[in-house]
Amino acid sequence: MTNYHDEVEIEDLEYDAEDDTYYYPCPCGDSFQITKAELLAGETDATCPSCSLVIKIIYDHDSFVAENGEGAVEKSEVTAKKIAL
Repeated sequence: MTNYHDEVEIEDLEYDAEDDTYYYPCPCGDSFQITKAELLAGETDATCPSCSLVIKIIYDHDSFVAENGEGAVEKSEVTAKKIAL
């Protein structure tokens, strides 16, 4: 079970189209990050690369997939890409 620092609506995140990643300020000074591919796969946890905090992203997955015009990817595909990095 994940202990979330906060729950944040997707509308409150800043999207960077260049790297297809959503960002949200972290109290440590860095930013929580979650990729568009992770959201399409149904992931909700955005992590901060500089500390151990995690936030939960609140969004309607079906609407997100429809708005982005892309098919949902499997969580296993996203996990495999994370491990490869």
